Amino acid sequence: MNYKLSPSDLTYLFEGCKYCFSLKVKYKIPQPSMPMPGIFSAIAGRQKVFYEMKRTEDFCKDLPPGTVEYGEKRVQSMPIKFSNSSNTCYISGRLDLVVKFNDGSFGVIDCKTASPSETKTKMYGRQLESYAYALENATEGYPSLSPITKLGLLYFEPIALEQVNETQQAFKGNLIWHEVRKDSNAFLEFLSDVVGILDSDEIYPQTCEHCEYCKVGNKCLAGKPKAFENGCTCCAWCVYRVKMREIDKDNSVPLINPKVEDSPLCPICNAHMIKRTGKFGEFWSCQRFPDCRGTRNITT
Repeated sequence: MNYKLSPSDLTYLFEGCKYCFSLKVKYKIPQPSMPMPGIFSAIAGRQKVFYEMKRTEDFCKDLPPGTVEYGEKRVQSMPIKFSNSSNTCYISGRLDLVVKFNDGSFGVIDCKTASPSETKTKMYGRQLESYAYALENATEGYPSLSPITKLGLLYFEPIALEQVNETQQAFKGNLIWHEVRKDSNAFLEFLSDVVGILDSDEIYPQTCEHCEYCKVGNKCLAGKPKAFENGCTCCAWCVYRVKMREIDKDNSVPLINPKVEDSPLCPICNAHMIKRTGKFGEFWSCQRFPDCRGTRNITT
């Protein structure tokens, strides 16, 4: 398998929950979460347009002389091989800014609207390393730039609001440059660990207070071997079952237990139900019993 790894997932999702990271990469199942407010995307978009073709001397004295060549560009690396795995991976994502310096080398800049900190800079460094690797080892049809000599974060920290006219306001803020030391060998070692996790047969939930999968705890079987034979908990928000139905269409051996697939949904938690026998005969019982005591009559 050739795992597709996005720089943002290697930064945010991998650190937040390795279980959800594995589900997304291996099964294309995204982590259930609230979408990012559109205002941040709007600010990022304006920044990329603003900086394009600008000289570094005009906005960041800490950078060597050069010109912003690209404002937002999709990059993709060639497959990356590892000695400890038969599987490979590749980097695919969209970077913010690329600077071409006067000496012919390049720099990758990521724009952030936030208050800077060393912790954030260290975390975001992984994202920048991903972009740099993809540029220096690009697959055909994508930007190929080398050498990448500078990586860093350009923070915009809003500090004041100004009234432009009756209908317009403008934020004023500090521009702060945080350089990230490039370490390609350490990055490749990290990717080797990531592929090792993805190669593992079972990835159990990590502690993640924002993650709906993890709130279910180890009862959640999504992405684990024989999930349906063992009785998936079928959370109401879970997209795993839908995804597996799609995969099942192209398989000669069913991936889904027909008894579970054909059952009704629990009226309380929306999980699938199984047949049980009680004092008055057969009835539908929630598969999550005794955690959920939802029932339905069996109609003929």
